[in-house]
Amino acid sequence: MSSPSHVEVRELLSPELANLQLTVLSGDSHLDNRVTHPRVQKPGLAFAGYFAYIKPGRVQIIGESETEYLKTLDDRERHRRFERIASLPVPVFVITKGLAPLPGFLLACQQREVPVISSTALSSTVIKSISYFLEDHLVPSTNLHGVLLDIYGIGVLLIGKSGVGKSESALDLITRGHSLVADDLVTVKRYPNGELIGFSEGPLRHHMELRGLGIINVQDLFGLASVRERKAVDLVIELEHWEEGQSYDRLGLDESLYNILETPCPYIRMPVAMGRNVGILVEIAARNHVLKLQGHHSAREFARQLEEQLERNRNTLSRQG
Repeated sequence: MSSPSHVEVRELLSPELANLQLTVLSGDSHLDNRVTHPRVQKPGLAFAGYFAYIKPGRVQIIGESETEYLKTLDDRERHRRFERIASLPVPVFVITKGLAPLPGFLLACQQREVPVISSTALSSTVIKSISYFLEDHLVPSTNLHGVLLDIYGIGVLLIGKSGVGKSESALDLITRGHSLVADDLVTVKRYPNGELIGFSEGPLRHHMELRGLGIINVQDLFGLASVRERKAVDLVIELEHWEEGQSYDRLGLDESLYNILETPCPYIRMPVAMGRNVGILVEIAARNHVLKLQGHHSAREFARQLEEQLERNRNTLSRQG
């Protein structure tokens, strides 16, 4: 598991935030300052004198309301507050709506090694975009070897030892109309709401490796509907070679969990043997999981009906005795 502890200010200038049209006004040599919190702040209270409001490591957004308030102060008091807020643990200021920084602000920030960035976008747009960017880059993440598929709207992660048939089973499911999210290396991130979101990073996105065939492009072969960019992990199925004498769940009453980033997911061990159509079995497991989410647990209902039948038989025997 890896959990990034920070994002450097220069990363805000990446193409992911191109819609904000961010421009560095000052502090080019300090773009290695670290943003450590996904939530941004508007420093209105701090400019009003409540400096304890500033939380370390957060991007500070200066909009029209902060600028207009600062204009009401006399030059001496304004400069004093500039120097005071620039001395706090602020990694970067972002001025929105293309507003010009007030006189003295850039100098105060330069002296304290705090970069100042400008955006032509509205404050609400800047806050939303940067918050989403930081949340996506600062959440815990891990890489898992497996295949992630979207089957009937359920994110199914196939795991297992190399050569057990994960990619081949996934290809069978894709030909049956389901969608590939990631093959071989699945990146999973845990978001604050507890969701585990899986996706593929790098050039292997939308591709699969099949022994004997090599690398194939799933989207080119099967169309746009055959791939998805991201999907929540709802069910983990571990494929393993059938072993004689090994104990396997026959009724489906055993409910196991598989922890990903300290978050439990429903887990199924599925033995692979000659003659078993693993693709269909995985599809049925996904269908059954959907039914469970809807409150229908087939194994439990069968066990309940069986127990009721046994109880009726016992009562009948008791009366006959």
